Amino acid sequence: MQQTVQNLLKVKSVITLMLSSVFCYLAVTQRISAGQFLSIFPTVIAFYFGTQAQRKIGNGG
Repeated sequence: MQQTVQNLLKVKSVITLMLSSVFCYLAVTQRISAGQFLSIFPTVIAFYFGTQAQRKIGNGG
């Protein structure tokens, strides 16, 4: 069970990093506006760091 959760968190991290890269690319190439970037990207980052914090808490700190 613990191994399954760890693998799931690794997948979430990879997806979050890929999504971050895509949003950065879209912003640099001006395919999305700064407002769109700032409304979506913080949510992605908050999700990423939230899952990392939960993993640390689950492992005892």
